[in-house]
Amino acid sequence: MANLKEIRNRIASVSSTMQITSAMKMVSAAKLKKAQDAIVQMRPYSRKLTELLQSLSSTLESETGGVYADQREISNVLLVVVTSNRGLCGAFNSQIIKMTHSHIESNYKNKNVTILAIGKKGNDSFAKTHQVIQNHSAIFDDLTFENSAKIADYLMDSFANKTYDRIDLLYNVFKNAANQIPTLEQFLPIVPAQSKETTSLDYIFEPSKEEIVLELIPKSLKMQLYKSIRDSFAAEHGARMTAMHKATDNANELKNELKLTYNKARQAAITNEILEIVGGAEALNN
Repeated sequence: MANLKEIRNRIASVSSTMQITSAMKMVSAAKLKKAQDAIVQMRPYSRKLTELLQSLSSTLESETGGVYADQREISNVLLVVVTSNRGLCGAFNSQIIKMTHSHIESNYKNKNVTILAIGKKGNDSFAKTHQVIQNHSAIFDDLTFENSAKIADYLMDSFANKTYDRIDLLYNVFKNAANQIPTLEQFLPIVPAQSKETTSLDYIFEPSKEEIVLELIPKSLKMQLYKSIRDSFAAEHGARMTAMHKATDNANELKNELKLTYNKARQAAITNEILEIVGGAEALNN
């Protein structure tokens, strides 16, 4: 059995760790509230913009997606992988990294795959196995639509210039603090409307439908990327809050176990001292 000093040191160490994990949980909980409000407010606008774009596209007879709807033979692929800059958030990063490797192995095994990382964890992981052309980890320091739009402009220009034939997004969708859903989305070429059934309403379009669609596509793509990063940002804080909550509970259990061990060791030491005193007294009497 460890001596009393060693057990006291372990109790102090576990107590310090518990204070740190508890503080990190409170910080993530505060950041999660703000991030959650932002993504919840954004989703209806993003969803409606996509519905409007698909509704207009489905009523047009010709292909109106322009250069962003160009379906080409896939040779060069760009994967936009959204992770976090920091760890201590459970399986948040590892599940996206595993999903990316699985996606490459299943669909792009013999293709030229390039990674654009948003987050240090993804950049560090893929730098050893794939070509990482850019790392936009600094965007989380100032997460605004303008900053994400710059990345979207680069992606759209790269596709329009035929540098890449397919661009996919991989990120975590925020469901709640305990659940983050790994998601794969096709970014470019744009996904055509699934159905041509539309509500027959007497709309007057000005300018023409074609011009409206071509104007909406870049805005929709920028909003899609911004929503993805926002989703991942909220999911990160939810995952970290949950992980730190579990870590705090585990540290508390370990602390209680160590206290019990300490009391047993202390009681055993006292008992041994009493036995020695009694044994010495008996020896003197004899």
